[in-house]
Amino acid sequence: MLAAIGLRAWADATTVIGVTEELRENARFAFGNFVRSSWNAITVAELDGAVAGWAARENFDDTISDFWVDPAYQRLGVGSRLLLVIERQIVQRGFFAGKLESHAHNDPAISFFRKHGYSVSWLSLKYSQKLDREVQSIGLQKQLVEMESESYGFGF
Repeated sequence: MLAAIGLRAWADATTVIGVTEELRENARFAFGNFVRSSWNAITVAELDGAVAGWAARENFDDTISDFWVDPAYQRLGVGSRLLLVIERQIVQRGFFAGKLESHAHNDPAISFFRKHGYSVSWLSLKYSQKLDREVQSIGLQKQLVEMESESYGFGF
């Protein structure tokens, strides 16, 4: 079920970059493998008793490696509540900021994260062998814990 949600959300997010059937099949395999092997890193979101999405921090660090809301449940607050839970997990692990990566043309995801306080920290161009072309990637970051500033120099 989680793999299917991830695949639907991924397919929705990648329509602008064009996806071959081979790549779709690779994604289906990758989602299935990930949810079986990394189930302990996954946080599930439900709405009215139905699984509506999931997110993961694959390495239990400050990076959100996966964030998938079923297209049927988008714009209902599921993603906002899921993000809040993930951010709390990041802070509980002792990190001050959360970060993630997406393809740069994933406007709905970028808008969602920016609306929730994330800002662009980098932009790069990577060659995708599976797509046989360069794809722009974007990194987003949000300060989750306010850092106390210490002043330097003379205290006037």
